[in-house]
Amino acid sequence: MSEERSLNFIEEIVEEDIANGKHGGRVLTRFPPEPNGYLHIGHAKSICLNFGLAQKYNGKTNLRFDDTNPVKEDVEYVDSIKEDVKWLGFNWAEELYASDYFDQLYEFAVTLIKANLAYVDDSTAEEIAHQKGTPTEPGVPNQYRSRSVEENLELFADMKAGKYPDGAKVLRAKVDLAAPNMHLRDPLMYRIKHAHHHRTGDAWCIYPMYDFAHGQSDAIEQITHSICTLEFIPHRALYDWFIEQLSIFPSKQYEFARLNLNYTVMSKRKLLQLVVEKHVDGWDDPRMPTISGLRRRGYTPASIREFCERIGVAKRENMIDVGLLEFCIREDLNKTAWRRMAVLDPIKCILTNYPEGEVEIMHGENNPEAEDGDGSREFPFSRELWIEREDFMEVPPKKFFRLGVGLMVRLKNAYIIRCDDFVKDADGNVTEIHCSYLPESKSGNDTSGINVKGTIHWVSVPHAKTAEVRLYDRLFQVENPQSEEGDFKDYINPNSLHIIPTAYIEPDLANAIPGTAVQFMRKGYFTLDKYSTDDKLIFNRTVTLKDGWVKK
Repeated sequence: MSEERSLNFIEEIVEEDIANGKHGGRVLTRFPPEPNGYLHIGHAKSICLNFGLAQKYNGKTNLRFDDTNPVKEDVEYVDSIKEDVKWLGFNWAEELYASDYFDQLYEFAVTLIKANLAYVDDSTAEEIAHQKGTPTEPGVPNQYRSRSVEENLELFADMKAGKYPDGAKVLRAKVDLAAPNMHLRDPLMYRIKHAHHHRTGDAWCIYPMYDFAHGQSDAIEQITHSICTLEFIPHRALYDWFIEQLSIFPSKQYEFARLNLNYTVMSKRKLLQLVVEKHVDGWDDPRMPTISGLRRRGYTPASIREFCERIGVAKRENMIDVGLLEFCIREDLNKTAWRRMAVLDPIKCILTNYPEGEVEIMHGENNPEAEDGDGSREFPFSRELWIEREDFMEVPPKKFFRLGVGLMVRLKNAYIIRCDDFVKDADGNVTEIHCSYLPESKSGNDTSGINVKGTIHWVSVPHAKTAEVRLYDRLFQVENPQSEEGDFKDYINPNSLHIIPTAYIEPDLANAIPGTAVQFMRKGYFTLDKYSTDDKLIFNRTVTLKDGWVKK
């Protein structure tokens, strides 16, 4: 954004820490995704915040994968996350993994056991939940809480050695069963999982819980500002407790409001459901709020960074209108996308007075909004053209500035034409429009003296290339599908994808590069899909030219 903005509350904290010489004035943040799904636009906000802080204050950011649950994690997710962060325009100082610290975390746990601050519990998950009490009733200790340090050390070593099946025992921190904060009521630190890990293989059969691994990993890396979303506020007391009891580097957690975007869902679990149940075409389906889905749809890194800048960093949850995200991509593509003509719902227009077999080469700007115009292009013009069916009406109303018998329009970068007649088939459908062109009205050299109010796009029939065009819309029909009654999937928009199997496009669009934006004049911004082939071009609509949801 061009205008100077005030500091957000986290920047104020960082500037105060620097001024006070805290941590030597050093700033080290981290982006700590769990590799159990693809990143979405909410993660983009966190990425921009963590990396942006480091950039602004001459610091660094680590990319750390919190890979403590081997059952749900996959190298596919690791690779996709790295690709997304790089695509957004950020570089990390170090690529790290919580699994790098498994030995150290185990020793931390042993230290707490020796201090009589952790114990092995044989209770079932249901028993533990019951014994923790309720927010209004304190928890009650079980018989395992009073085990001796020696017994706990031996049992924990046996857990590590694989002597017990999954679920047989857990390691719990001994904090306070009467704490008002339920997270402090002897939280789990380790559970048994005989599962293959994507990095450590079968070396471990016990894995640390997120709440134990997270803060200690921050401390090991000496993270100065650990930035989390608001749902981690109740976890902060436990984060601080572990660090204090272990006397390790005092990383500090700060919380900001996560991104909530309307007409979609931002839960990885729900997004996974959409993928597994095939409501969408994979994690990178252009209707998904995933970064890979937005990339495939044609969103740019600059537009997403601008969106994150505009929504700011707040302490209170709120719902952001997806229209703002669409505004940001329109603003970006308006300045960068080349203009091309594509006819999505074609009807043939024959210029009856244009010489048969003749071809003219017309010229048009690539982007009139670019500072230098971004150059120009050539495209063929002939007697037979494809135009949009909606640009003709048999009985046009007043102020219809397109084609009807007796009406004139300008063909973009070409001639003025007048509609003289049309042809219908046996079912009464209009199949051809017959027009005459005004030879003296050529764009750039018009001596006709005629002014027309309408301009339409077109493609020369013998030169046109074909493409499949996919028109994407909001994935859900309601603003907040998670707050509606019943299954959130009941509110999926049945019209979120409309496929046009054959559209006619300018010849040079056959050379389009996947991911490069183009404006189909009067139709919207599109990008060539990465799954296109030489035999089948597929264009995805990124966004319409105007917000079509305002009136709705």
